[in-house]
Amino acid sequence: MPDPTVTADGFADIPPTTLADLLGREQVMDIGIRPLWSGMPRVAGPAFTVRCAPGDNLMLHAAIHRAEPGAVVVVQSGDLDHALAGGNVCAVAQRRGIAAFVLDGVVRDLAEIRAMRFPVFARGVLPIPGTKAAVHPLNTPVTCGGATVHPGDIVVADEEGIVVTPAARAPETLTAARAVLAKEAAQSLDDWQLAHATRIAALLAEQGYGA
Repeated sequence: MPDPTVTADGFADIPPTTLADLLGREQVMDIGIRPLWSGMPRVAGPAFTVRCAPGDNLMLHAAIHRAEPGAVVVVQSGDLDHALAGGNVCAVAQRRGIAAFVLDGVVRDLAEIRAMRFPVFARGVLPIPGTKAAVHPLNTPVTCGGATVHPGDIVVADEEGIVVTPAARAPETLTAARAVLAKEAAQSLDDWQLAHATRIAALLAEQGYGA
């Protein structure tokens, strides 16, 4: 179970790019899971994890009534041939204060979802609904977009991508990310350009590449 003392406070101010630099590739979901409408704001919150069987969406429909406000519902889907959710499910999730859906699957009713501005990151849109028959435990480790997600891990998602910070590493990661951002803010573009040119020249020289 997640550490109840760990929260997502502060992570909304941290870009996924910064977190990816700190945490590495294994904590970043693959490129196929993207925001489904343009202009979607960055979201950050503790993961509420769900596993759905192929062709079935029962457990996501159960999760919207059980996830706490502020949670990011992360779903491991069994296939891409059936929608996990539609407009009403997203509307109820939004009404209950759920921050976003991050789905290794597809949804339907995109126009409704876009109109209500509920953040959904998924692989796409398909009009065929799933059935509601297969029961799996909620809040167990899942795989979403190639990343392992445990309940309570901090999920940060925007148009740049989706990064999962393990709950146990959240405090140190937040501190390190703030330090990186502060250093970047204090550096002018001229300073960055000079440092970058020097570094690239050195790397080329190491490989025997002349001017």
